[in-house]
Parts: sequence; C-alpha cells; structure tokens
Amino acid sequence: MLPPDGRGPRATSPMTRVPILMYHSITDSPTPVTRRHAVRPADFAEQMAYLKESGFTPITFGDLASALGLHGPPLRGEPAPRLPDKPIVITFDDGYADFHDTALPVLDKYGFRCTLFLTTGWVRDAGAAAAGRPPGPTLCWSQVREAADHGVEIGGHSHSHPQLDQLPTEAIRAELRDNKALLEDLLGRPVTTMAYPFGYHSARVREEVVSAGYAAACAVRNAVAAIDRCDALILPRLTVGPSTSMARFRLLVHDRGIPLIYLKERILTAGYAVVRRAKYGLNRISTRR
Repeated sequence: MLPPDGRGPRATSPMTRVPILMYHSITDSPTPVTRRHAVRPADFAEQMAYLKESGFTPITFGDLASALGLHGPPLRGEPAPRLPDKPIVITFDDGYADFHDTALPVLDKYGFRCTLFLTTGWVRDAGAAAAGRPPGPTLCWSQVREAADHGVEIGGHSHSHPQLDQLPTEAIRAELRDNKALLEDLLGRPVTTMAYPFGYHSARVREEVVSAGYAAACAVRNAVAAIDRCDALILPRLTVGPSTSMARFRLLVHDRGIPLIYLKERILTAGYAVVRRAKYGLNRISTRR
C-alpha cells in the first residue's frame, strides 16, 4: 500500500538498507510489565557510544520517510533531506518518563536525533483525556513539548495502546485520530508518522492509518528496512531489549545474522498471527449474534 499521494520510495541506491531501532524504557528499575523491554542505562549509553564511534548518523523516522519520498518535504519549506552515509533511526515507544531523564541526555551528548512514538492517553497529566493503563511512569505534556522543541520527532502510537487489529473499525479510527489530534494541538505542527501498539496491524488498520493522515508507519518484524522494497506503512524495526548484548547490538546495526538472532521471536510471531486472526473472526461472529 502506498501513501495517500501514491508515491513510493524515491530511488536512492540499488540496496538501501536502514536499521530502525526500537526501544521502550531505559531504566535500572523497570516495573514487572516493562521489564521485558527495559534497557539498562549503562547498556544504552554503550550502544549510543558505539554508533558514534562507528560513524552512524541517526535521523528521525520522519526524515527517513521524507528522504525516500514517502511524504512531502519537511515544514517551513526546507528541501527534502537526503540520506546521510550510514543512516540509522532510533525510536522509542509509549512515552516513559525515563526517556526525558535518562535517554535524552545521552542522545544530546552525541547530537543524535530520534523519534518518540507517544501514547497520548498514557501521558502523566492527560487529565480528562487519560485512557488505558500505563505500565510504568510516563512523560508529562511539558516534557513532551520540551523534547519536541529539542528536535525530537513526536509520532503517533494510538490513544490508549490497544491491540488495534482486534478492534471494530470505528474504534480503530477513534484511537488513531484522537491520538493525532492531541499531538498536533500540543505541537502546533502536522504529525505524519506512527507506530502500531505491540506491532499489531492488519489491512483494515492500515487503511485507517492512511485515512487519518499518516504517511508512514512502523511495525516490528525484527528486520532491517530494505527501503527500495518496503511498504511505507509497515517499515520494520529491530527490537533492542535487556538481553541485547553489545555483540548482538553490533550485528544488528551492521545487518548481520538478523534472521538467526530473532529466529525464536519470528516463530512465535507467526504462530500468534494465526491465533489473532482466528480470535478476531470469532469475535465478529459473536457480536453478530
């Protein structure tokens, strides 16, 4: 599926491959729920130092999309950016408080750009807009605004962090549009990228993503984005978690051995996809009775 304007990726090179890293919480004190995704601050600092030493240039997910013609040029009339040598994208999901307190200072140290995919109903001072149950301490709106003013791209991540592919179409539409509207009201600029909660999506979800006005979206899939062959609405990311050693991290960012590294996850994901499709089908049948 192409973005609303029908444009595919701009030709860059015969084999443009860009690692898109996916982080969640950066902390030594995760909650029981965030523990499976939380990266220790010392490990994160070592990973970022390695990217700097190895000559990688982190860009935002939106800049990647713009450089590849997945949506129009950036705001304020700048020309669409060109991909630098050794590009890499660093993303964070959900909006945990440690992004501001722990991750951002390390990124600042190296001048690295990144993208934060934010669940608006989980924002600490969401007030009447609060929705869902955040599994750990989260950012407040002033910290989100500060991060954006600091050059962090803020993308959508639904309003309450549901499994979008299991929802009725009307609920999918509300999750995506409420999230996007809240972010755009806060930031005063268009929000054109998003990431699927849990990485779950379907053709129905992707249609609503386009209808909501998003031009590019991240899944998980644990693969390097082969840009010349990727669907703009399911660009893959690489999970970085507590078990990601430096040896494994080096393999990931240099695109080596990835199918083997994530073999277990891919087998489980394939099996669970069958279960999820069956579950959605049964739910539809039961609601019609």
